[in-house]
Amino acid sequence: MRARLAQALGLAVAAGLLHLVLVQPNHPAALTWAALGLFPLELPALLAALVALPAAARATRAFRGAVALALTLLAALKLADLASHAAFARGVNPLVDWPLAVAGWRLASGAVGPALAAAGVLGLAAALMGLAAALWWATGRWAAVRLPGRWPLAAGGAAMLAAAVAVAEAGQALGRWRLPAEPPGAAFTARVAAETVIRTAAARADLEAFAAAAAEDPYAGREGLLDRIGRDVFVVFVESYGRSSLEHPLYAPTHRATLTRAEADLRARGLAMRSGWLRAPTAGGRSWLSHMTLATGLSVTDQTRHSAAATSGRRTLWHIAGEAGFRTAAVMPAITLAWPEGPRMGFETVHDAAALGYDGPPFNWVTMPDQFTLARAETLFDDGGPWFAQIALISSHAPWVPVPELVPWPRADEGAAYARWANAGDPPEVVWRDPDRIRAQYRKAVDYSLRAATGWAARRAGPEAPLMLILGDHPPAGFVARSDSRAVPAHLIGPPALVARAARWGWTPGLLPGAEAPVAGMESFRDRFLAAYSSGAPARRAGR
Repeated sequence: MRARLAQALGLAVAAGLLHLVLVQPNHPAALTWAALGLFPLELPALLAALVALPAAARATRAFRGAVALALTLLAALKLADLASHAAFARGVNPLVDWPLAVAGWRLASGAVGPALAAAGVLGLAAALMGLAAALWWATGRWAAVRLPGRWPLAAGGAAMLAAAVAVAEAGQALGRWRLPAEPPGAAFTARVAAETVIRTAAARADLEAFAAAAAEDPYAGREGLLDRIGRDVFVVFVESYGRSSLEHPLYAPTHRATLTRAEADLRARGLAMRSGWLRAPTAGGRSWLSHMTLATGLSVTDQTRHSAAATSGRRTLWHIAGEAGFRTAAVMPAITLAWPEGPRMGFETVHDAAALGYDGPPFNWVTMPDQFTLARAETLFDDGGPWFAQIALISSHAPWVPVPELVPWPRADEGAAYARWANAGDPPEVVWRDPDRIRAQYRKAVDYSLRAATGWAARRAGPEAPLMLILGDHPPAGFVARSDSRAVPAHLIGPPALVARAARWGWTPGLLPGAEAPVAGMESFRDRFLAAYSSGAPARRAGR
């Protein structure tokens, strides 16, 4: 009797483990206790198949190994999906998202230190190896069940029937067909596997279409491009600056007040402004996708598209500017390693973190405060132009701890001026235990970046004031934005005559874009800008 109880307990524990793996959520919204109540239709199929197969057969061991490996990989995929949904508001695509592992490591090591980040990676690897071993044990417990007579044959029939039900339910969930009756559960894990395969196949086809689109450039071979500006142009990306910054009650009062004050200051200095919405190709991270999208006029939504765009030969906005007589440059304080994409994007000069010469303390992942970056840019672009430059600000990059304050501009290019804030407040590992504190720090960080950027625009006012575009690169992660919108604010600032050329874009006068203003894809900006500021652009494109 004791042996039978032990066997029954072992079978129950093994089935429970398989149940937990099969119902493991892959989306933050599903992380509830109710998820445990889902009945996985794959479970009876697996258990019946294990009982039907002879315990000691080589085929049975191969089946058990395949099940353990597949479920371990799917568990890892669900974890990746969970992180991707939280950060980027979409699931993982193995074909295009593998470079995110490197970016994730850099962010984690910058936020909590290399030692803790490495411990986390090793812990995850150990957990997955432990899960595979546990699944091997669980399948072994059920494969050891011996049934008399023809019961193994019946179990095999039951396995096939259960598998058919699971496939039918998964197909219905994927929209392939409708069933006459609802199954008693869900084949969730099977559906996740199928969706991943479908996404991967779609990504491959999408890349072929993307390559064709990259080859079709309406401005290829045109002359007279960007000849209606006659002064410096600066494109300033504000990290993690999304629509929720101006519309969500957690952030809007602070950021709208900052922009209202800046608007009055800029107008008093003789500058005009128009603001609108652009739809970023990403959310929660991967700023470089937005940089490439704006530059190429192509929707660069993943790393594979980014690589395809960089090697396609398509002229970016920076290539065109260089051909028009501008000197092109990129100010990239987040770049600490080699950046071969810079020349491919059309930048004559790249000022990375080392070249900017910041000698103050870092702010966790953030290598230097935005005000220092802008102050140093002021000296870089003081003469030798006209310049057409990109500046990528990073103080509003996660973990948003600590946040400096503005210093007097004459001291803004001194690293020592920021030392008092470098270790202020709680470290990220403390702040990030509380979502409300994370959001509060995000609000402060974006406000700092907006004050720095608009303050720099005010400093550049005068007879030679540049034409400046200040825009968000992407919204923050969904749990911070409290929104799934990918829209970002964009502010055009400069001499009134130049800003007036953008009137056909539908942007709102001032620094606060209208709530009903149209949202255009960020990929539309290149051609819009070329049409508005080029004598060689076809008039019919000016309103696009």
